[in-house]
Amino acid sequence: MFELVVPETSFYPSFAESHREWGGAHQDGAGLFPDDDVTSPEGFAEWVQRLSRAERAAEAGGIVPCTYRWITEGSRYVGAIAFRHYLTPALLNSGGHIGYGVRPSDRGRGAASWALHEVCARLAAQEEHDRVLLTCDDANAASVRTIERCGGLLEDVRMGGNGRPFRRYWIDVARS
Repeated sequence: MFELVVPETSFYPSFAESHREWGGAHQDGAGLFPDDDVTSPEGFAEWVQRLSRAERAAEAGGIVPCTYRWITEGSRYVGAIAFRHYLTPALLNSGGHIGYGVRPSDRGRGAASWALHEVCARLAAQEEHDRVLLTCDDANAASVRTIERCGGLLEDVRMGGNGRPFRRYWIDVARS
């Protein structure tokens, strides 16, 4: 059974396994930046602290306050999901409110759909947001299914700075 938990250092061994599985690829929703050291226990602890501070951080350099939660199953780190509290013009165009990523060995088990539905339900209960924006690569069929399964309505498809199309979806959190 999946859970959403606040990032914590006790998940270091499982996160390290997941990090190796990703093989250096970007993990949406994790809040992992190129300068973050997550390979040592000390660096991992610093990163976890930064994630917890991000919820109350002031906007800086296009980075807005963000709530990070980890998708777990017992002591196993399965993935991450992040909720950006508001959208800058750049996030409105191509980043969205919510990003998520599931470790490769756990894909296809419904973790992303479960986590997205759970975050939308929590947002609906807080009554602070009526709808949220999610974006994904046009070719990412798994993410398209996840977003649509959770009530995402396609607004449009745009061309990204990388020359690849991406989709923009809105989810009415009260209906998800």
